Amino acid sequence: MPKRHKHQEPSQRQLRVGEELRHALSHLLQRGELRDPALQGVAVTVTEVRMSPDLKNATAYVMPLAGEHRAEVIAGLTRSAGYLRGQLAREVPLRFSPSLAFALDTSFDNANRINELLHRPEVERDLGAAAEEEPGDGG
Repeated sequence: MPKRHKHQEPSQRQLRVGEELRHALSHLLQRGELRDPALQGVAVTVTEVRMSPDLKNATAYVMPLAGEHRAEVIAGLTRSAGYLRGQLAREVPLRFSPSLAFALDTSFDNANRINELLHRPEVERDLGAAAEEEPGDGG
């Protein structure tokens, strides 16, 4: 039996279940039924749901609209995890309803940081010089 690596790619089933849960969770949050004060009037985007290999744990990556009140929104979602788990069990037919954890999606911040770096004058100058040095197609 092959040894499993810790950073193994997710299976098709993990990806499919994660996407189903992402859609259902987005729909639940859009309806605004949560009574937690930290979530009142806050639009939350669910960017991804990653499943554990046994499908019993799910981590939902979320971002509040405009990135405001991040810590409060994560805390509110964490407090509402039990209720959301029950609602997801009704929406997505699975043998076990996974326990939910919430994490802030930092991919937007990372993309903005890379974009800022690429537009710095010294980087633009270096990228322009590299483009000029490339040989033509010859044809």
